[in-house]
Amino acid sequence: MSSKSATPTAAHYGVILSPVITEKATNVTANRQYTFRVAREATKPVIKSAIEALFSVKVTDVNTHNRMGKTKRFRGRVGYRSDEKIAIVTLAEGNTIDMQTGV
Repeated sequence: MSSKSATPTAAHYGVILSPVITEKATNVTANRQYTFRVAREATKPVIKSAIEALFSVKVTDVNTHNRMGKTKRFRGRVGYRSDEKIAIVTLAEGNTIDMQTGV
């Protein structure tokens, strides 16, 4: 997938899974940083092109980290939370994303 694509495609929708709506993620939006759950195999250039195509904004930086799932117990039974990949996207000056509306 090329990073020059400006029109959203089905591949772009498969990269960005959901926004992260937590208190910490909401507080960093003042610094033009937005947090998303992304596909585990997504790379930084692919994430950048997907955000730019889906939201019509200019991305300056992408930081990612893999969050490993926890082992949890419920009524004596062992369960596991899923592993997930998180992307923190920094936008150029003057760009914003409205997290309240859908894509």
